[in-house]
Amino acid sequence: MRLPRTDHTDRPWRIHEVADDFTVEDVWALPTPGGPGDLALLVGQIAEGIRGGVNGDGFVSRMLFAVRWKLGALLGWDKPDSDTGVRRPSLRDRLPADLRDGPRGPDLGSSPFTSLYQREDEWAAEMANRTVQAVMHIGWVPDGAGGYRGQMAVLVKPNGLFGSFYMAAIKPFRYLGVYPALIRSIGREWEASAARRNAS
Repeated sequence: MRLPRTDHTDRPWRIHEVADDFTVEDVWALPTPGGPGDLALLVGQIAEGIRGGVNGDGFVSRMLFAVRWKLGALLGWDKPDSDTGVRRPSLRDRLPADLRDGPRGPDLGSSPFTSLYQREDEWAAEMANRTVQAVMHIGWVPDGAGGYRGQMAVLVKPNGLFGSFYMAAIKPFRYLGVYPALIRSIGREWEASAARRNAS
């Protein structure tokens, strides 16, 4: 389920301190019911999917990365920009000392994403290329029924006019195909993982 941006912006996430000049592009409720300490399980699941995306065998790759990375490779979108380091420094450099010195989060392998930090209720990872600098933020929030669930927000900073055009061009595909399929896959994998945990 897509959520209003305020479901992200009104919560006291630490990412607000780090990416206050980014736009909250999308916010989604994730079908991942659990207890108060289960964010680490969800982060592990998503990280495994991202790492699997490099080899084409993860659930995230099937729904999001496969087409995007092939297009990026074909059109040169994902090559490092020679001045990206000047114009788009890593958000890691902006982290307050407690986040920088705390848990970083999982290693995402050779994927375009890098973990920024991980806390008990939130995890953030970033990527940057010629089109956009983006943050995937995964929060763990009360579900209103006594439990908890995941919440995903995507924060972006387009890289110039081309980046803005790119974001506008892919918007219909994100809402009609990519995100619904991705979120269903996250839910199915979460349910299967919960069944395995309960059986062990």
